[in-house]
Amino acid sequence: MSIPEGPSTPPAAVLFDLDGTLLDTAGDLVGAVNMLLREDGRDPVPLDALRPWVSQGGLTLVSLAYDLPRESDAAHALWRRYLVLYEANISRHSRLFDGLEDILVSLESAGRPWGIVTNKPEHLTRRLLAELGMTERPACVVGGDSAARSKPWPDPVVLACERIGVDPEDILMVGDDARDIDSAHAAGGRALAAGWGYIRDDDDPGHWGADAVVATPADLAPWIGPA
Repeated sequence: MSIPEGPSTPPAAVLFDLDGTLLDTAGDLVGAVNMLLREDGRDPVPLDALRPWVSQGGLTLVSLAYDLPRESDAAHALWRRYLVLYEANISRHSRLFDGLEDILVSLESAGRPWGIVTNKPEHLTRRLLAELGMTERPACVVGGDSAARSKPWPDPVVLACERIGVDPEDILMVGDDARDIDSAHAAGGRALAAGWGYIRDDDDPGHWGADAVVATPADLAPWIGPA
């Protein structure tokens, strides 16, 4: 469901989740899983099989590929190997989702800052942005290890607001997982569910409690205000 009508007052800043919201990173995240599988003499998994799980992070991807409990020692050992492979191949296929460049340019033209709040480690986030030539664009980058607690806790959104210099109640968070919505609301801000992201068939964004579900990046325009 897409709700095109935005608020009467545009947000002071817009915060984006990274994987599955701002950037389509599935090709590189799943690609690193398949590199790991090949190292262990196993068959690769199709991109479409893991794509809906990308927003859950690399540990979940590895756990699914090897059919292991997510919190097992074996899964964590594989995850550490996976991170090395992913970092070395972090930007082969990752790109902005279609339509988001226009949204970012609109924000930048209006002088409204935008930032990134992700559960991806901050150093990996910054490396990816650097390789995509986007280092200077976000007003802040908050990773999963930047604050005391990651999403769905409010801490990373509060930290992002501190770095940008805005009040949490004046921000708009956009994300493709219920954790994004919960984190923004817990901090006192508004939040939109990104319907174009990595959403599983059994997970309805309409049940996340978002202020709205937007089907495409173009549907963000009424929410961010005029350029």
